[in-house]
Amino acid sequence: MFEGTSRQIGPTLETHMSVISPKTISALQQFDTPTVCNVIELFNVRARSSGYMNRTINPCFPELPPMVGFASTATFRALSPPRDGDVYSSIDRQLEGLANIAGPPVIVFQDLDEPSAAATFGEVMCTTYQAFGCKGLITSGTGRDLDQVRALKFPAFTAGTCCSHGSCHILSVNVPVVVGGITVYPSDLLHGDCNGVTTIPLDIASEIPGICGEFMDAEKIVLDYVQSSQPTPAGFTQARLGMSDAIQKIVGRIRHS
Repeated sequence: MFEGTSRQIGPTLETHMSVISPKTISALQQFDTPTVCNVIELFNVRARSSGYMNRTINPCFPELPPMVGFASTATFRALSPPRDGDVYSSIDRQLEGLANIAGPPVIVFQDLDEPSAAATFGEVMCTTYQAFGCKGLITSGTGRDLDQVRALKFPAFTAGTCCSHGSCHILSVNVPVVVGGITVYPSDLLHGDCNGVTTIPLDIASEIPGICGEFMDAEKIVLDYVQSSQPTPAGFTQARLGMSDAIQKIVGRIRHS
């Protein structure tokens, strides 16, 4: 069973992916990652402290819109050279595997060097990934060529930067990896923006966008009140209760669907 998908009993991963349409992917891109996390909590499919990457993973380009796609996972090392082949030869196998991703891919690297010895990516790799349809890249290691990658408008999330690629090479592809304190499995659905990255349980993914709008409307009850000319503590309490009631109505509908 995939992490955080306790509602999944019978259907396979392929079944879930087949019903996550391009329309759903596009709709998910309209919302920020914190709102997506808030809505996932309403389904009670995983602990509130699980499923999202911790503060070690940060956006290189926080000005870019949300990134949504399915994980294409790999492990990486750069401290010592590969035993055979050149440092880029392993990318060929990784690119071939993208054809098995039933949706827009997001490259996810676990850097096995501790601490990170060199950059996981640069301009050449990101340009290549983008040309093959990838929507972004996440690494537990570091990146470089940030000015050039920013010009590509290619979302990248890292634990820092490094000026050299060292002896970079990919060891394994399409394996579970640990990034930002969580395990990411091949084809996990990911959502990331300036706030960070979260996984989205596949069996509720198609329901998330519609509820995001409702959740934001509920929050607006408090926001509108505190932005009024003369808010009071008593008035805030009433607005907060109104927001809570609106959210509970959403939860009630979810639980009975």
